[in-house]
Amino acid sequence: MKTENYDVIVIGGGAIGLATAYHLGKRKANTLVLEQFTFVNQLGSSAGVSRQFRIPYPDDYMVQMALDAQPYWDELQKETDTPLLDKVGTLWFGDPNVHSTEGNIAEAEAALKALNVPYTNLTAREIEDQYHFRNLPANYIGLFQPDGASINFKATIETLLGLCKKEETVELKEDSPVLEIKQNGKLFEITTPNGIYIAKKLAIIPGPYINSVINLLDFKIDATYWNMSSAYFKKTDPTIQYPTWFVFQDPILENGNQFYGFPSVDWDHPEYIRVAPDFVINPLEEPSDRTLIPNPQELAYTSEWVKNHMTGLNTEPEYTSTCLIALSTIENKELLIDFAPKYVPNHKNIVLYATGWAAKFTPFLGKIMSDLALDGHTDFDISHFQLGRKFFKSM
Repeated sequence: MKTENYDVIVIGGGAIGLATAYHLGKRKANTLVLEQFTFVNQLGSSAGVSRQFRIPYPDDYMVQMALDAQPYWDELQKETDTPLLDKVGTLWFGDPNVHSTEGNIAEAEAALKALNVPYTNLTAREIEDQYHFRNLPANYIGLFQPDGASINFKATIETLLGLCKKEETVELKEDSPVLEIKQNGKLFEITTPNGIYIAKKLAIIPGPYINSVINLLDFKIDATYWNMSSAYFKKTDPTIQYPTWFVFQDPILENGNQFYGFPSVDWDHPEYIRVAPDFVINPLEEPSDRTLIPNPQELAYTSEWVKNHMTGLNTEPEYTSTCLIALSTIENKELLIDFAPKYVPNHKNIVLYATGWAAKFTPFLGKIMSDLALDGHTDFDISHFQLGRKFFKSM
């Protein structure tokens, strides 16, 4: 059966795919969302329950993007009675000379200053006194930014899914992996196990499975894949609370290097603190190599860090989880937002988002992607995220 009344087909029904469909629905665009698994699944980068919203970044444009995302979170919050953000602040601390996948503390401070974002400087002793950490090296510094929050990510996805279901112009189909993409003039013909669907435009947002879709259009994105681990540590002192945080450490001196954490929250094991390594020991070559089992050495390093540097917690985790993330292998390209490369026919009607940690931008990215799909442009400056020819390999 062929259907020819879709303005846009969104490929990928995770958080950002649903956010895109939500904004398309608001503009009354006839939209189809194709999800290869089920909605609200645990198999991609939308897995898990919580994420961090934070303003600090080492680049001005990323700080600006976080600031621009805030009103879109406020708008989405109006659509549900379930709190989506628990505003506990963001603490960045550690060795000021360390550069990591998250950047550098001094560079983040400079970016916050440049955009007049409020924050507080901290010494190692102040971090210990105010935020329950201990045994920090004397050279550690920190900054606290009060707008940081813990995102109820599962509720965010469920809210977006519910809003899409309410929109008359949005159709949702799960268990519908894309098997083939054909072009007939200016139209795209998408084949799935459940039918063939036709649309004027495509928004390709399948998270770490991006290449399985764009390979059908004869290009790919160079990426590596992390099966990221998380661990939940039971509180021994119920009065203790942490902000969202990230620690920058010398990889030579500290096992495992970088870690980050969350406060206890009502929606995700409320008597526990979640701590996670911001590294993987064995990156994956393909998403299909992923398992749902955390790497035991990563968990051991995490437990060791909790034991040495945190207070009020048991030192062995009682729950664990994993999440699959794709990361661009091109330097200084975390998020990739663009049209398909020029050699792909009808490329200006194919928009895609891929790679990077983007949960904090979910509703804003939905707006960006919907505008790119419908209008061919967005008011937000995406020049820092565009792909460029060197980021593709022709199949």
